[in-house]
Amino acid sequence: MKYLRLILSNLKRKKLRTTLTALSILVAFILFGYLAAVKVAFNQGVDVAGIDRLVVRHKVSIIQFLPESYKDRMLKIDGVDLAVHATWFGGIYQKPSNFFAQMPVDPEPFLDMYPEYLLEPEEKKAWLETRTGAIVGRVTADRFGWKVGDRIPIQATIWTKKDGSSAWEFDLVGIYEGAEKGTDTSTFFFRHDYFDEARQWGEGNVGWYYVRVKDPERTAEVAAAIDAEFANSPAETKAEPEGAFFQGFANQVGNIARILMAILTAVFFTILLIAGNTMAQTVRERLNELAVLKAVGFTDRGVLGLVLGESCLLAAIGGLIGLALAWVAITYGGDPTNGAFPVFYFPVRDIVIGVLLVLFVGFAAGILPSIQAQRLRIADALRR
Repeated sequence: MKYLRLILSNLKRKKLRTTLTALSILVAFILFGYLAAVKVAFNQGVDVAGIDRLVVRHKVSIIQFLPESYKDRMLKIDGVDLAVHATWFGGIYQKPSNFFAQMPVDPEPFLDMYPEYLLEPEEKKAWLETRTGAIVGRVTADRFGWKVGDRIPIQATIWTKKDGSSAWEFDLVGIYEGAEKGTDTSTFFFRHDYFDEARQWGEGNVGWYYVRVKDPERTAEVAAAIDAEFANSPAETKAEPEGAFFQGFANQVGNIARILMAILTAVFFTILLIAGNTMAQTVRERLNELAVLKAVGFTDRGVLGLVLGESCLLAAIGGLIGLALAWVAITYGGDPTNGAFPVFYFPVRDIVIGVLLVLFVGFAAGILPSIQAQRLRIADALRR
């Protein structure tokens, strides 16, 4: 802090160069923030998945159905505490681009299975009493401006009704919140009994099951027991931890972490070259001044600290402002894809990593020019 004014004065000498370098760093850290949020979006559900929950699907593919009767057989398996089924509905609201998940479930056991979905008691009561009732997460409700009491029309793409119509209508009786920041609050849930009676085909079949185990340490054992129960049946199962199930969906796109790391590595390598070149040029332009500083009493370590401090301050100006702008844009601007990412936020963990990256960029860009300044000989510099 003692030489802060001197460092700031040095940065102000070439204002255009300093501004352009800081802006380059700023843009890099805004990109870092958005890539961190995209990583969270692709891994939605993995971080908040219940360690005591399994997903049981058809062994061949998740698009194959399982009998509804499997529920009672699962509940008899040692270690199983609760079993709830769900089915993919795949409807359209107004237009195909308005994508969000819709699923028929049994209300009471489903809310018991997922306590992270926070629903007001009166809304839960209304859902249990309203046959055409549905609940939706806060993200989707805000996206379409829905409120409790609205009549929501959904155009089916898979499930036609017994009268041949593909138009389904639901009464919105509740809007649920997420107990944790990473909880997906975009899904639309409605009653399975209404769906099962009204659909034209597939009655008695469901898409998959969520199973809660009594002891999380026995998750693998219970999963194996479930698969053994239905082995050699017309609809064999594959049971896996909920986190692994969600991770499998994310991995279909590719190794997101590796892809993002490759992008960030390329970006920050370029930024290091830009910032390093700026600092090297700064030192070359001030060789005489650095020699004078040494002549009037500055130590080699002091000169090194002066140049390195300038590099770190330049990185901090661009990097910290970039992180702040990324946080504001992501927090208040939300998902830029308008609903493709139900979970989209800048995690605190990645903000901390970003701050450490700012320090690293400042240090890495300035260390070689700083060493050059430290080793500078007064007579050689003044001779130039």
